Amino acid sequence: MMATAKSSSPRIDIGASLQRAAAQFRDLNPKEPGQWPVLPKIAACLAVTGAAVGLGWLLVLSDANQSLEAARAKEPKLKTEYRDKLAQAVNLNELKKQKEQVQEYVTQLEKQLPGKAEMDALLSDINQAGIGRGLQFELFRPGQVVIKDYYAELPIAVKVSGRYHDIGSFVADVANLSRIVTLHNLNIAPPPKDASGALMMEATARTYRYLDAAEVAEVKRAAAEAAKAKKKGKK
Repeated sequence: MMATAKSSSPRIDIGASLQRAAAQFRDLNPKEPGQWPVLPKIAACLAVTGAAVGLGWLLVLSDANQSLEAARAKEPKLKTEYRDKLAQAVNLNELKKQKEQVQEYVTQLEKQLPGKAEMDALLSDINQAGIGRGLQFELFRPGQVVIKDYYAELPIAVKVSGRYHDIGSFVADVANLSRIVTLHNLNIAPPPKDASGALMMEATARTYRYLDAAEVAEVKRAAAEAAKAKKKGKK
């Protein structure tokens, strides 16, 4: 008869292990963590690592949330821009035709504006329009040229005397000139101490001319310098 030997397995006392582990956390000196036992050191490292990861995660989520809110705020504006651009894309051919029509109209208006060389002829046309109606010019004085963005304006002080219908015909003739001339501040009254029935009209005639390329460049340069000086003054 053979004898059988039973092998004994080692038993682990969990309670004792927990007590030993807990004992490592007692009486720890927070000023000298380097002297702590192994378990407190590991626990402290894990805690610090976890806090750092958690704080970083919160910061990342905070930035992401801010970016999300900013994107949401832009959404209505982007939708509106999309609808507008979509409408323009759908009507692109029609818009091109309208642009061409507007450009043709602008070109026609520009042709009604004299250049520098034609201004003297235009002034002569205004004068001849009055003389042709039998009016007497008391005053015909061009003023200072006013430079605008793309055109120049010349005011002319006009004072004529004559019969009512002749003055009316003169105004109509000026309006029908091939170049643009407008009349402002009209004042019609009988001249002092005149019993002949004549009337006197005072007005400011304004005619316009287009700027040549050099003048346009000069206007833009002056505007840029003014804007730069204004911006510098604000600083």
